[in-house]
Amino acid sequence: MSNTSPEASRVLYTEKLWPSASTWIWPIIIAITAGVAVAPINVILGWSVGAAFLIALVVIFLVRVPAIEVTESTVSAGRASIEREFIGEVTGYRGNDAFKQRGQKLHGLAYMVLRGWLDGVVKMEVTDERDTTPYWLISTRRPEELAAALSGVMYEFTEEGKLEAEKLEKAHGVNEDQ
Repeated sequence: MSNTSPEASRVLYTEKLWPSASTWIWPIIIAITAGVAVAPINVILGWSVGAAFLIALVVIFLVRVPAIEVTESTVSAGRASIEREFIGEVTGYRGNDAFKQRGQKLHGLAYMVLRGWLDGVVKMEVTDERDTTPYWLISTRRPEELAAALSGVMYEFTEEGKLEAEKLEKAHGVNEDQ
């Protein structure tokens, strides 16, 4: 049974992960390639195929834009949603730390909504014992705001992040002395 109270449906954070401007070059390149491939058969048909590919790819890009929404009771990212009571520790990442979360530190069973054109990610631990998903990893333009909406913090403010920053500073200081 769903909870339809105004408190439960109040949106705390929302974001659509629209493609960046540079991403739109790919549908254009693919459409041109399709048109050029057909043009030797018939130039008008080549133009038509290119235009059809471009329209189809733009529609696909626009329809498949994932959304992130945080309410008082649920978190939705892409096609999945989870109740807030099953969200544990939440940490936001930017830069090299986000890169590591998307690569070296990525768990194979994690639920991911990743977009290559976005720098920030937020990692949300899943505490539901019935769920084999260890965490969600979500790309976002505003990891600070998403983490805050989920009562989380950015990585650089965690103990682990502070220790890693100290190590980097010491290593950087040693390199400068040499």
